[in-house]
Amino acid sequence: MLYAILILIRKELQSLLSSSQGRRMLIMPVLLQLLVFPFAATLEVKNSTLAIFNEDGGAASVELIQRLSAAKAFPHLIMVTSEAQLKNVIDEKQALLALRFPADFSRQIANHQPDLIQAIIDGRRSNSAQIAFGYAQQIVQQYALEQSSATQLQALPAQLEVENLYNPNLDYRWFVLPSLICIITTIGCLTVTALSLAREREEGTFEQLLVSPLTPAYIMVGKMVPGILVALIQGSIIVLAAVFIYRVPLSGSLGLLYLTLLCYGLSLAGFGLLISALCSNQQQAFLGVFGFMSPAVMLSGFTAPVENMPPVLQVISAMDPLSHAIIAIKGIFLKGYTFSQTWPQLWPLLLIAAVTLTLAYSMFIRRSSQ
Repeated sequence: MLYAILILIRKELQSLLSSSQGRRMLIMPVLLQLLVFPFAATLEVKNSTLAIFNEDGGAASVELIQRLSAAKAFPHLIMVTSEAQLKNVIDEKQALLALRFPADFSRQIANHQPDLIQAIIDGRRSNSAQIAFGYAQQIVQQYALEQSSATQLQALPAQLEVENLYNPNLDYRWFVLPSLICIITTIGCLTVTALSLAREREEGTFEQLLVSPLTPAYIMVGKMVPGILVALIQGSIIVLAAVFIYRVPLSGSLGLLYLTLLCYGLSLAGFGLLISALCSNQQQAFLGVFGFMSPAVMLSGFTAPVENMPPVLQVISAMDPLSHAIIAIKGIFLKGYTFSQTWPQLWPLLLIAAVTLTLAYSMFIRRSSQ
């Protein structure tokens, strides 16, 4: 029976790799996303434009504007001279953020009196604008700290010193690439497993498969293993690129990383076979994969923290294998997770795999008996 399963696995792999188009479909998306994703999915704000409405013109405002212009986040400044121009640069998206210095700003600073700078943020691009505002706020706070220290002629009684753990330089690629391992393997494994049974029905070979010596459980194993192998191979490519090209440190065990990928592949194979069992042709299976991917990425915590979601969505996120895999793989890469630290994410993956594979098996039995 084991030999028959190996024959089925070889048949699935041959159908995937027999044509150059099939091979390109497995490798090219990985390479393209490795080239594009780490640069496109940046969490930094660079080369943005800052609008300045300086009603003061004094030494303090000029010095602060020079500091803002020297920041990497604001290589472009637009100086406006009226409220109408200020409104226009925001309306036409010429500037992400605008700062307005009041007319008495320098005088108030010279008299050691606090004063306010108005920040106008483009709410249509709220995420990037808030990050840009954070950069500007740091520069203004540093200037205010220096002025306060110079006035008191002594150090402040307490200062806040920041230390960034696990990502000292705040390199966004350290965050993106471990997550990318999960996202790309999701696409590959789901597509291979979801198309497997649907392709048999579309090509008219599903009945031949049913009358073979293999039981439905062995057939599912034969359909599941190629998808897991694809996930492991694609994951290996991204791991190599992350470590040797993008210099993301792999702090944890390589064996534990592959164990996590294996558990994640099992859970994905369960979803893929469930989609395949519900679909009659490959077009429906493609739509099923797409319908799974979009909410899975949104609920995984990659784009927004799960803690910020409503309680109902947090429960659904707990059933999303991608949310557990991202935590585990990022922990292995950046925090050096041990097995005991990774296990809280592994057992949900195994539970999801058990539930989805059981549902897929029952659907397979029901469809085969019709």
